[in-house]
Amino acid sequence: MNKLLQISDPHFGTVQPPVLQALEVLVREQRPDVLVLSGDITQRATVAQFSEAKAFCGRLGIPQMLALPGNHDISLFNPWQRFVQPYARYLQAFGPELEPVLQTPWLQLTGVNTTRHWRHKNGEVSARQVDRVAMRLRQAAAGQLRVVVVHQPVYVLRAGDEHNRLRGWEPAVRAWAAAGADIVMGGHIHLPYVCELASLVPGLARRLWCVQAGTALSSRVRREAPNSVNLLLHDPAAGPGLCLLERWDYRAAGDAGRFEVAHTSELLPERSS
Repeated sequence: MNKLLQISDPHFGTVQPPVLQALEVLVREQRPDVLVLSGDITQRATVAQFSEAKAFCGRLGIPQMLALPGNHDISLFNPWQRFVQPYARYLQAFGPELEPVLQTPWLQLTGVNTTRHWRHKNGEVSARQVDRVAMRLRQAAAGQLRVVVVHQPVYVLRAGDEHNRLRGWEPAVRAWAAAGADIVMGGHIHLPYVCELASLVPGLARRLWCVQAGTALSSRVRREAPNSVNLLLHDPAAGPGLCLLERWDYRAAGDAGRFEVAHTSELLPERSS
């Protein structure tokens, strides 16, 4: 069984120690093969917060990792740092690439940097980025699960979250679906959900899943959404492309809270090659 753990928006600097300890326990028990860290790693992009985050990822001991910056990973209160070297601290901790890629026999992961140093919160994806990702998707091997990772969501379910949706999302999902993408993972709004975009975006070329993660560790939770992470399970023997997506929520229980499975979604990507 192949396992991918998605951690998003931990916001080091606002981490709750019991939640962090519970996540370390979950990783020891589940032993994922791949870690996806989909942005907002820190709260204020300080050297200390990046160092803490890097040390945490090292302790997890997950064999392979793809990380992306989020809008909080660019300094907010230091104008020189923000406009001259916006990603210097991120790259020192999680570099050397802002748009990393990762490939295994069962998985093709493609990272897209959707942050912009001139934007405080909102993200965008450019035509060049869309084309680059589509070209890579078309190069995937038969049987590989094709996953694109962004920070801001490509689709939102609530009108109140519309302002946080990724700028340029629609041409992106149309091009990526046509090129064979199976899943687009994101974070940013601290609200976990799974939705199938072909039923929501008219004329989409194929089935494409939007997988959103909540905040893994931060005290900045939504009232209706506790700390959570996503665990993607892929069994090659179960059929081409078939995956299960488990959402694990943190449940406080005195001094010994833990992550528990709160919801499971079956993702059945289309297989065109």
